[in-house]
Amino acid sequence: MSGQEFHVHGPHDHELEHAAQGAHDGPDKGGMIAQIAVVTAIIATVGALFSYQGGATQANAGLYKNNAAIKKTEASNQWNFFQAKSTKQSLSEFARDLAPEDKKVAYQGKIDRYEKEKNEITVAAEKLESEATVWDKSSDEQMHQHHRWAQATTVLQVSIALAAIALLTRKKWLEYGMFALAGVGLVLGALAALHI
Repeated sequence: MSGQEFHVHGPHDHELEHAAQGAHDGPDKGGMIAQIAVVTAIIATVGALFSYQGGATQANAGLYKNNAAIKKTEASNQWNFFQAKSTKQSLSEFARDLAPEDKKVAYQGKIDRYEKEKNEITVAAEKLESEATVWDKSSDEQMHQHHRWAQATTVLQVSIALAAIALLTRKKWLEYGMFALAGVGLVLGALAALHI
């Protein structure tokens, strides 16, 4: 026994060798395992990209909604300023009507100035309201796109779960189901990318 060694394989060693070679359940099953493993890795990668896009669009939606709120607040401030000018104009009109003739011209000057300022304020407030509407619309579009990305990611995650079940049960119909769900997830991702 000088140059020879005796080695005993355990029962699980033989099974592991066959499974590693794909020969445990025949050559077709080994190919199925490799195919599902590769496709699952691809699906997981695409799902991670979709998830990132979903998070980015959700963040954008929040940012745009915040911008809309800021513009609405600025518009509200302008309308409050408009109201203050209207009150001053009304008081000036009242004072003009009660004032002696020599002071009426001064009050009329103030009334005219307040009217001009109110018109300028109205333009500014309406512009701010318009900007708020645009930001709101952009936020809504981003949320819709976020939901599409989330739907695509969810379907891909279910596809990965189905792949695991297909590997465990070695059922071909589950493998086909995994491919079908992955296709649906890719379609949803394409709809999200196209803003549909």
